[in-house]
Order: sequence, then C-alpha cells, then structure tokens
Amino acid sequence: MTKADLIEAIANRAELTKRQANRVVDVVFEEIESALQKGDKVALTPFGSFVVRARKAREGRNPKTGEKITISARKVPAFVAGKSLKDAVDSRKSSRR
Repeated sequence: MTKADLIEAIANRAELTKRQANRVVDVVFEEIESALQKGDKVALTPFGSFVVRARKAREGRNPKTGEKITISARKVPAFVAGKSLKDAVDSRKSSRR
C-alpha cells in the first residue's frame, strides 16, 4: 500500500475528499515525526508504537574497496507492532478464526 492508496481508502471510508484525507495523513505523519524528534514514544494502541533507538558507533567496510570505515553513532526510528497487529498478520492465528 502506498501513501496514495492510504489517502484514497481514508477518503472513501471517512467520506472525505482526497484533498482532506491527504491533509489528515500529512498531519498524522508530521505529529509522529515531531514527537520522535523530541525523543517521545508514539503509542497507537493496539496497533503499535514508534520509538527512537540509539545505534552505537561500529566498524564497517566500504563495499567497493573493502576498506574499513567507522560508522558513527546515530538515532534511528523504529516501529514495534502491537499484539492485535501481530495477531492479524500471523497466518497461524488467522486460520483459527
């Protein structure tokens, strides 16, 4: 599913114009981004949570030359799926319904 597909689905289900649905999606993404920039966790119960994780500096290799390089420490966004999303995706549990 692309952002355009999501906008179209929201527009249809919420009886909004595509322009309105696009604005809703943009605002949601902006708010999630803003919260993560502040270091906050974004919990969308029971869907899942967006968190910021710290990666340590590490040694890597340049794939072209094989030369050793240092990859600096950084913060990266991550998504942790909630129980209901995990259950919905798990084919073993879906077939039991």
